[in-house]
Amino acid sequence: GWRYNPGGFDQVFKPLSHNCTRSSATSASSWSNYETADVVEIPLIDNIYPRKDFMPMAIPEDISERLIRLHGNPFVWFTGQLMKYLLRPQEWLIEFIEKKYNSIKFQTPIVGIHVRRTDKVGSEAAFHDITEYMKYVEDYYIIYQYQNPNLKFTKRVFLATDEPSVFNDARSKYPEYIFYGDTAVAQSAQLNTRYGTESLKGVLLDVHFLSLCDYLICRVAYEIMQQRVIDGAWRVQPLDDVYYFDGQNAHNQRAVISHKAIWPNEFSFERGDIIGTEGNHWDGFSKGSDKTNSQSGLYPTYKTEEIVNVAKMYTYPEVRVNN
Repeated sequence: GWRYNPGGFDQVFKPLSHNCTRSSATSASSWSNYETADVVEIPLIDNIYPRKDFMPMAIPEDISERLIRLHGNPFVWFTGQLMKYLLRPQEWLIEFIEKKYNSIKFQTPIVGIHVRRTDKVGSEAAFHDITEYMKYVEDYYIIYQYQNPNLKFTKRVFLATDEPSVFNDARSKYPEYIFYGDTAVAQSAQLNTRYGTESLKGVLLDVHFLSLCDYLICRVAYEIMQQRVIDGAWRVQPLDDVYYFDGQNAHNQRAVISHKAIWPNEFSFERGDIIGTEGNHWDGFSKGSDKTNSQSGLYPTYKTEEIVNVAKMYTYPEVRVNN
């Protein structure tokens, strides 16, 4: 079984393969033999050795030039395509989601926020009040109104959370907004009930509706959103950290403007230096270290650009693509 659904993954999503099945895993080889083995057991990403350049956050070399031109965050797009395949829903799940979509009368414009409390606060991130999320929601609608000066619209928010009280808090503080969301889903996401089929259905609903939003104040559904927009790199505002993939290879940026430190906790660098970024403080500064001069501290975010990791990946030449 699967801890989120006793009936297993394939009861919720379509099988990843009809040829490589669970029975094949009995003869799986270790990761070190991945280049020659037919079946490989993949450990947790933090335990994969030797590390390879095709691990996150790399994109395939054969489509890299086109993808870098197309998208502001190529790895997010690439991951979104993988998730599109991995999370192909079974028919019953499609019907379940469509029924919910019609019942709540989902409409745009709408901003999605994910307020995670329970196991996250104190372990992965600090507590964030609903006002911290809504600041960015209000910013989005100010810009939206500016871009559509003659349009009258309702300000909507899709709220996903594992804390039911957040709904009342949001609605009492922001009565001019319509908040979509389900307190029953939030209740099922509590630590003592989240591992079960009903809770999983609630999570999938939340992820689906977040992916349909115009803008996200969260990390959840960011990749899946990319499946329906051309370049949705800008459609997100995290509160905690920059976008990252747990267990990823080094996350580096390139300095596009030289910088001379002003404050004691900053460091200086020259244009072209490679900077390993450790996090964005969302106040104009990021934290990191210069790979060229070994200095570390804070630096102005706008003076750097992302370095896209490109790696050779299998291109499946035996697969015929019908144009």
